[in-house]
Formats: sequence, structure tokens, C-alpha cells
Amino acid sequence: MNFKDMGKMMKQVQKMQEDLAKMQDNLKDMTVEATSGGGVVKVVATGKQEIKLIKINPEAIDPEDVEMLEDLVLSAVNEALRKSQELQSEQMSQITGGIKVPGLF
Repeated sequence: MNFKDMGKMMKQVQKMQEDLAKMQDNLKDMTVEATSGGGVVKVVATGKQEIKLIKINPEAIDPEDVEMLEDLVLSAVNEALRKSQELQSEQMSQITGGIKVPGLF
């Protein structure tokens, strides 16, 4: 590998780093949504895996069965986080061309 090729490769690496920083910044504004219990519990998470919203339909609230509501919330949160991770992976593969980069996501 000569210096010209090395310089070209370094520019590509620098561009990828800039694209990754921009993608990570954009992920905070992207959201995914998950529901459980036929939609009575809704959770919205960002692409940075932060929960932004939890909505519970009043019909899901049964004082006699709190465990069911807890399970519905837990299920929706876990699904929202899974979708957020999937969104991160999709965004990352657009930048890296599908190449897995150790230490990133």
C-alpha cells in the first residue's frame, strides 16, 4: 500500500466517523412504537433506546389484576427497546455497508 492509497483510506475512515456522529445525533430524534394487550399499552422509544412515552388505556387498569398491567407494560417496553436496537442496526449498516464494526452498537 502506498501513501496515496493510505491517504485515500484515511479520508474514507474520517468520512465514516463523521457519518457515524451524524447518525447518532439523528437517532435521538427517531422513534419506534410498540404496543401490547391489543394496543391498550403503547410505548415510544428513541433510536438511542430512551423511553419517551408510555400510554395506558384506562380499560387496561384493573385494581384486581395489577400483575397483568405490569406484564403488558414490560412487554411493550421490551418490544420498543428491541425495535430501537433494530433501528440502530439499520442506520449503522447504511453507513458501514453492512460491515460489523467492533465496539459500535
